[in-house]
Amino acid sequence: MDSNAQQTCGDSDSAFDVFSRQCPSRGTLEDVTGRWGSLTIGALQEGGTLRFNELRRRVEGVSEKMLSQTLHALERDGLVSRQAQPTNPPRVDYELTPLGQDVAERLLALIDLVEGRMPEVLTARERYDEKRGDREGRA
Repeated sequence: MDSNAQQTCGDSDSAFDVFSRQCPSRGTLEDVTGRWGSLTIGALQEGGTLRFNELRRRVEGVSEKMLSQTLHALERDGLVSRQAQPTNPPRVDYELTPLGQDVAERLLALIDLVEGRMPEVLTARERYDEKRGDREGRA
């Protein structure tokens, strides 16, 4: 992909289009909304500057390898900054950049919405499972 294609995509030469397969905005959206990306961004928004193991404890279930990959992707996208501290033993701090904070505010609004509407989601799941169970029982 040439540098111009990296900057713009879709039908317009002046806008990004996440629905276009070759648009770089799609990769950023995947980094932000993926399972570990969204949880990592949320943890950094709530916790401020965190060390790697603090993040790993906060984001339950993430492996060391996955968290490392996630942090690298978010740092590459300009959402997270990584600061190596000159201490012995070495210490690395992670925090959201201003862009990352902007993304996190919107992401946390979505998380709040999902958490607040979970009773409705659980009811819908029960209804769905009951319907599916009835169909499978008749087949």
